[in-house]
Amino acid sequence: MDFSLTKQQEALRGRTIALVERQIAPLLDSHAPDRPLPKPVMLEIYAGLAELGLTAPRVPTEHGGGLKMLDYGIMFEQLPPVISMSLIAHECTIARLFAEGDAEQRARFLPALIAGEKLCCTATTEPGAGSDLRAITTSVTAEEGHLRLHGHKTWITNATICDVMTVTCRDGEADGHRLRRLVVDREESPFETRPCSTLGLQQGHLGEALFDDCPVPAANAIGTDGDAARILTLTWNGNRPLAGLAATHIAQKALDLAVRYAGERVQFGKPIGGHQLVQAVLADIETLVVTSRLACLQALDALDREGRSNGLSALAKRYATTACEKAVSLAMHVHGALGISRERGLEKLYRDVRMLPIPEAADNILTLIQGRELTGIAAFGS
Repeated sequence: MDFSLTKQQEALRGRTIALVERQIAPLLDSHAPDRPLPKPVMLEIYAGLAELGLTAPRVPTEHGGGLKMLDYGIMFEQLPPVISMSLIAHECTIARLFAEGDAEQRARFLPALIAGEKLCCTATTEPGAGSDLRAITTSVTAEEGHLRLHGHKTWITNATICDVMTVTCRDGEADGHRLRRLVVDREESPFETRPCSTLGLQQGHLGEALFDDCPVPAANAIGTDGDAARILTLTWNGNRPLAGLAATHIAQKALDLAVRYAGERVQFGKPIGGHQLVQAVLADIETLVVTSRLACLQALDALDREGRSNGLSALAKRYATTACEKAVSLAMHVHGALGISRERGLEKLYRDVRMLPIPEAADNILTLIQGRELTGIAAFGS
C-alpha cells in the first residue's frame, strides 16, 4: 500500500489544475457568481473536460473512456464544485447509458456526450420521491409505436441545460412499481424545465423537468425492465465519494485561506497563527480535510478493485460532506468578522459546501446503508 501519488497521477492532477487555471476559473470569474452560467460557457468548459478524459471514466477505453476511478478522483478534486457536481450528473448518465444501452443506442447518444458537445443528466428524484424509489409516480405507457411519459422530476443537476436526460419512471402498464428508464432527447421529445433557486453553487443548473404526455420513441427505452434500481445503485457508489471530494475541494480552499490569514493578522503583538488556540483550530481543519480525502479515495479504489463498496461509498460521502462543512465553519472562526463578510469568500464556500450533503442520498439514508452493510439487516424495505 502506497499513499504517495505515482508520476502518472501527479501528471493527471497537474493537467487538471492547469485546465482550471487556464480556462475554467477565468470563465467562472467573468460571470455573475449568483446566476447560472450560460450554456455556451458550459459547453466550452466541457470541451476541456473531455480532452482530459473526465467525461467517461467508467466507459471502457475502446469506447472513449478508461480512467481508473482512483485516478479520476484525484483529478476530480481539483475542479471547482459548481463544475464537478455538474460533471457527476453528466458522467454518471454516460455510465448508465453505456451499461444499459444496446449497441445502436450507444452509437447514437454516447459520442457527442463523451466529447462534451452535448450535455446530459439523470432524472430520478420527484417532489414526493427521494431516497424511496418505490414512491416514484412518473410513468410511461405505450401508444401507437411511441412511449408516453408523464410526470414531474425535481432537484436535477443540469436539467435546464441538458440535451439528453435519462428518466427513471414507473411502468404504467405493469402491476406494482416496476421501474424503467428512458432516454429523452430534447430535440425529438421537447419537455419543460425550470430552475431551482438554491443557497449555494449558484452558477450551476439545478432544476426540475415536467413531462406532459411527452412522446418518446420506443427505441429510447434502455436496460432490462425492472433493472433500473440496480444500475442506479452501482453508479451511486461512484458518485458518492466524488461528491465527498467536491466538499474536500472547498474545505482545502478554506484551510488555505485560514493559514494565510493566521500569518497576516496580528493581535497581542504577534500573528494570530502564533497563538496556541488558533494553531489547534488550524490543525483540526487540516485533519478534517485529509481524512475526508483519504476516505473518498479509498472508496474509489474499492470500485477499481471491484470489491463491494456500498457501505464504504456511503461512509465516504457522509463523513466528507459533514467534516468539510465543519472545516469551513472553523476557518470562518479563524477569520473572525472577516469570516462572515464577502471580502474573503468564505461565506460563499460555506453556502456551497452546505449544498453537498443532499445529492446522492442524504446523511440519514447513507447512515442506514452503512449500517445495513455492517449488520446484514436492512433498516428499510428492500
